[in-house]
Amino acid sequence: MICYEHPLNERIRTLLRLEDLFNRIDFFSTKESASEHHASLMALFEVLEITNRADIKSDLLQELERQKLILEMLRKNPDVSEEALDSVLNDIKVTFREILDFPGKVGEHLRGNEWLMAIKQRIGIPGGCCVFDLPSYHYWLNLDPVHRHEDLNEWLSPFQPIRNAFRIVLLLLRKSGRTLRVVANQGVFQHNGSEYSAHMLRLNISDQLPCVPEISANKYALNIRFIPAQSVQKNKVYEGDVTFEITFCNL
Repeated sequence: MICYEHPLNERIRTLLRLEDLFNRIDFFSTKESASEHHASLMALFEVLEITNRADIKSDLLQELERQKLILEMLRKNPDVSEEALDSVLNDIKVTFREILDFPGKVGEHLRGNEWLMAIKQRIGIPGGCCVFDLPSYHYWLNLDPVHRHEDLNEWLSPFQPIRNAFRIVLLLLRKSGRTLRVVANQGVFQHNGSEYSAHMLRLNISDQLPCVPEISANKYALNIRFIPAQSVQKNKVYEGDVTFEITFCNL
């Protein structure tokens, strides 16, 4: 099965992008080669672009506080594990405090690093990070991997409270969903009605089906078209019936 996640508001879209970028950073930063560390740093610059455009701290603080209030209301629910509830609430409490203590804007420690910003400025130019453009960066890439690991960890560690926060929010979002098994007749699934409103959709589709979902949704209607996986024709619809699982996730 392949899982496709589709955010239905800008806040969730931003959190999913940050999650994807940090997963990429974690993968490449633990490797040894200069090319892999270059890939890690490029993803880190993308994180800076996202955090520069959105007030991530404020959004996460509001969402953590809201989730804490919602979870507290579940204490008397016999179907909810008291131990699991306490664990999540404690994580929220600790993370909330860490973000409150977070100094300045997210990523400010990197924006104040002139050497990193000089590299970031060049990456928008095709091939702009060649040795003749940035000899000091070429020097860094040729240092012992241990030294580069130390630098990458130093640049990444201040992001940890933010990472903890969106990890909690996305975990609660994914676990909140109700799942239905449905069929897209001749590649099309449609439904009208507010009962299907959500903050994010998750679609589980067999990897044996050579098609991908194209999703359009708002609080009034949901439309999913399956198109051939490698088709260049946007209006072409997969001709067969597609059985899949859809989960409506709400915070």
